[in-house]
Amino acid sequence: MGENEEPPGSRAPLAATPDEPLPHPDPHRATVLVIGVVATVLFVLLRFAVALGGHDPLAADVWWDDVMLAGLNDVGLVIAWVPAIVGGVVGAPVVGILIIAIFLWQRRRWDAATLAVAIVTVTAIGAPMAAVIARVRPSESLAESVATSFPSGHTAVATTIAVTLGLLLRRWYVWTLGVVWIVWMMWSRTYLHAHWASDVLAGLLEGVAVACLVWSAMQACRIRTAMSSRASAPEPDA
Repeated sequence: MGENEEPPGSRAPLAATPDEPLPHPDPHRATVLVIGVVATVLFVLLRFAVALGGHDPLAADVWWDDVMLAGLNDVGLVIAWVPAIVGGVVGAPVVGILIIAIFLWQRRRWDAATLAVAIVTVTAIGAPMAAVIARVRPSESLAESVATSFPSGHTAVATTIAVTLGLLLRRWYVWTLGVVWIVWMMWSRTYLHAHWASDVLAGLLEGVAVACLVWSAMQACRIRTAMSSRASAPEPDA
């Protein structure tokens, strides 16, 4: 897609009028849907692996936690706390609401709705799941201490927002900034010993799955809504 080309239907209204062209199906929708399904399957497999281990840290988790502990310093802590705060319980909703408000101001109502649904969905899935699984965090945790380690909510929400924006805006710099933000968040959560490495990997998979599946569903809903609106609209007078 060209640099100045708008994503298909990104500015389309929620319902098409008889004089407006119907939005075309996004050619990447099938690929995005497959990615969402694959991410879901991988998340489930990781969940089983953690469950089989009695929810104790995996060997890779212990190794990575030791690496993070050995590299702990004041500068690293300052850098690590930035995504922890911005993407935290207060910061993430504020950022999400701000981006949704910008979409609405630009009259990109489908984009606003897609991001809103994605954020609500990942929160509704992740928070209860973490509470039920009740995996214990690393003993050296500098952040949260409640036993809700798997999956990483910070990582899941950060990934959901980044991937959803990438799919909506289709700009290389959006994808680049999104990847940097996700990696920064994943490193931050393990550097602060708030999560095991498998927790942040699970959050990454959860976020990719939610973003891809919600975007695919909203794309289908947008087209169906436009077609229904066109079918129910009165014929123009000859």
